[in-house]
Amino acid sequence: MAESQSVAKAFFTATAAGDIDTLRSICSSNFIGTQNGGAKMNIDALAGFTKAVLKRVANFRYENCVVTNSDAGFIEEHDVVADLPDGTTFRLPVCVVAEVSHGKVSNMREYFDSRAADGLLSLMTQQKNR
Repeated sequence: MAESQSVAKAFFTATAAGDIDTLRSICSSNFIGTQNGGAKMNIDALAGFTKAVLKRVANFRYENCVVTNSDAGFIEEHDVVADLPDGTTFRLPVCVVAEVSHGKVSNMREYFDSRAADGLLSLMTQQKNR
């Protein structure tokens, strides 16, 4: 397995498990991430977002993962899957483009259909306001 693919596997394994210490160790100190070209997230914001999602859903996981090396890092396509509190299963196809420098993720751009993400996003907004 190429280095970038190993980094991708470790990154998404840590994210799904909520292993923030490992996530921090996999990302560079100047990590920048975005979702659909939105606001930039540093590693603290990514860790906070990860914890918030995992707190609101059960059985969070990535399925149908396809990882491709790129000159700068990796591209991973996967389905984000989780069980929502109402018993339904949430499934969102996602594409992540990441840059890896010195074995660490330095930049991550995540793309998904924002309308398909509404179920999870509204759940997070509802519970945040309670």
